[in-house]
Amino acid sequence: MTHAHSRELSGFVRRLQEPRTPHISPKRLSQLLGVEMANLARLTGVHPNTLRNPSSEQLQGRMRDMVTAISAATEHTGAVDKAIHWYRNGIIAEYGHRTAEELVADGRVEAVLAFLRDLENGARG
Repeated sequence: MTHAHSRELSGFVRRLQEPRTPHISPKRLSQLLGVEMANLARLTGVHPNTLRNPSSEQLQGRMRDMVTAISAATEHTGAVDKAIHWYRNGIIAEYGHRTAEELVADGRVEAVLAFLRDLENGARG
C-alpha cells in the first residue's frame, strides 16, 4: 500500500469516529455508505433504536466488520470511494453472487477478506 493510500485509509477511519470517543459513529458510517439509518440498522442486525447507542458492543462489532471489509477493499482498489462502491455493488460469484455488503451483513466478513486475499494473490501469482 502506498503512503497516499495509507493516509486516505487512516482519514477514512478517523472520519467515522464519534467525537471524543473510540466508537464508530452510526450516523457517519451511514452517510459515507450513502444508506439511510434504518438500512444501516438492518445491515448491522440491530434494532434502529440501538443506533442511538454507539457504544453497543453488538453494533460496534458489526460496524467494525464493515470498516474492516472496506479497508481491505481499499487496499485492492486504491481508493476509499472505489472500495465503498465495490463493497455495496460488486458481485462475488464464488459466494452465491452476493455483494460484500450482503456477506458482511450475514456475519461473513471472513469470506469477504478471503476473497480479497485470493484476488491479491492471483494478481501477484
